[in-house]
Formats: sequence, C-alpha cells, structure tokens
Amino acid sequence: MIEIVETDAGTARITWHRAKKARLVLAVSHGAGGGIEARDLRALAQVLPGHGVTVALVEQPWRVAGRKVAPAPKTLDTGWRGIWPALAGMALPVISGGRSAGARVACRTATELGAHAVLALSFPLHPPGRPERSRADELLGAGVPTLVVQGGNDPFGRPDEFPEGSFGLVEVPYGDHGFAVPKRAEITQERALEIVTGGVVEWAASLG
Repeated sequence: MIEIVETDAGTARITWHRAKKARLVLAVSHGAGGGIEARDLRALAQVLPGHGVTVALVEQPWRVAGRKVAPAPKTLDTGWRGIWPALAGMALPVISGGRSAGARVACRTATELGAHAVLALSFPLHPPGRPERSRADELLGAGVPTLVVQGGNDPFGRPDEFPEGSFGLVEVPYGDHGFAVPKRAEITQERALEIVTGGVVEWAASLG
C-alpha cells in the first residue's frame, strides 16, 4: 500500500509492508544517492513483517519530485518531521531508521519526534578519506536505543572506526556502503543480507 503525505518540504511517499500482528513500526528512508529500491531496504521490507514489525519505506520529497541531488540536512529533517504523524498514527512504537543520509536524519530527530529507537544502516561516520570530519556526535546524540548496521569495507566508516557508545553494531563482513560484497568474498550477497535482516530482527525483538 502506498500513502502520499504532504510535508513542508514537499510531497513524500510511504510504501507500507504490514505485519499481520504488528507490535512495532520500522520507518526507513533512503540515502542521498538512491531510493527505496536499495537492497537492504527491500530485504527488511520482505523479512520483518513476518516477525511482527510493519515496515514503512519512506521516499523523501526531493526523491518523489524526481530530483537527482538531495537538499540540505535541514530540509531532509523537515521532510521526515512531516511524515511522522502518518507513522505515529499506527498507534504502535515507531523505530526511526534510514540508510546513509537517512540514518543521520533519524538520529538528529529521534528525541524530538518521540521515536522508540533508531536503526542506522550504513551510517556515514565521515566522508570517504576524511576521518577527521566525524559525524559521531549525531549518532551518539540520538538519545534512544540505536542499532548501527555497517559494512566491513564501508569507505564512509568501517566498524572499527566507530567510537564506543550506547549503541549496538552489526558488521556485514566485506560489505561496502550499499552492503554489496565482492565475488571473491567468503560470504555470498545473499548471506550478507541475511546478516542485515537477522541483526535487525534480533534487535527489534529486544526492544519489547
């Protein structure tokens, strides 16, 4: 089911994947370079409803409008705030999530919106090759239970670069920023996605 939502940043779109007996809603948005067709988002939408988690794949207004480049972080946050009432209207705890730039949005707005938790997929800890430009403060400032799922070879921040903090971290061995694994890797692409979904299922179960 697709729901159109008007926000102060423009028209957003939510694609719902509903669980039969939902106890949580996971709302996840895309990054600055792609949409909800990302392999990890598709995998979560396929697997989590079978574990009592309704998944809402959120397309930010800039993406719905067909633009190629994401707007400034402030505008992304405005769009996310605008879709929140539609998510909260399910009368269930909402996990605020996203991949890459979407993960940053989820962290920045979690406390303000009353998110139950944050799922950060491929959190861009720093620009590639620029570890001194850390965005760790955004992650550490989420203020709610947080899970990071990170590729072992993510140029935006490998798992061992993350600071100590009150968040969980699932590593996808060999994975890049999009959780793609090279053909020579010791795990298959299918297994890489199983690590993503399995980690999120286990974490979501722990949230109660």
